[in-house]
Amino acid sequence: MSIEKNGRLQQVIGILGGTFDPPHWGHLELAKYFCAQFNLDELILVPSGQPWQKSAQITPAAIRLQLAEAAALTLRAELAIHHLKTVVTVDPMEIERGGPSYTIDTVQALRHVLGSEVSIIWLMGADSLMQLPTWHDWQGLLHYVHLAVASRPGHPYALEQNPALAEFVKAHEAHSALELEKLPKGKILLDHQFAVDLSSSALRQQSAEPDLSFGLPKNISDLIRHLGLYQSNEQ
Repeated sequence: MSIEKNGRLQQVIGILGGTFDPPHWGHLELAKYFCAQFNLDELILVPSGQPWQKSAQITPAAIRLQLAEAAALTLRAELAIHHLKTVVTVDPMEIERGGPSYTIDTVQALRHVLGSEVSIIWLMGADSLMQLPTWHDWQGLLHYVHLAVASRPGHPYALEQNPALAEFVKAHEAHSALELEKLPKGKILLDHQFAVDLSSSALRQQSAEPDLSFGLPKNISDLIRHLGLYQSNEQ
């Protein structure tokens, strides 16, 4: 295993999955935060293909891929401002795979492609962590990746509400970012500092308003206008 002098693996890669319907500053701030926390070598955005737990009214995958590409452009510029050298890419693997998008299939594919000696960190918010037991083969995720969970206002780590999840976290919890950087997989880091709270559903509800600037990077709001997205969304 290739180790740097400080014990960190030579490659540490973050994965941010989601519907990105649309991608917003909450996604980008979470990504920036973890790029800095882990000094990520690469961050991969993975738009969902068919997110089986989401509404049937989800925007078509090809359009959400365009939105994710626009988000990547903004994120690269933001990282450059903060002198972070993380390479940002977008991977359409879930869209190309077809069928329901199960995270376990995605992390298996990523591990196969990236190899066994890379630290792979799946990034998520606290609300997603609380939904983790509803995911397909959720306990198998740590066979392939780490989990890094960002705190979110209004979504505390109420692990006591789900004993199975609480036990799972306790068995694998890390207490520093370096623990995830030193191993390829198997750890969970609960962050308590990140405090951005935006949701795609709330922004879709506002999208018919004249001003789309709140919560959305300009290039994404411009693309939404150009494509005429969300104008009749009743959610």
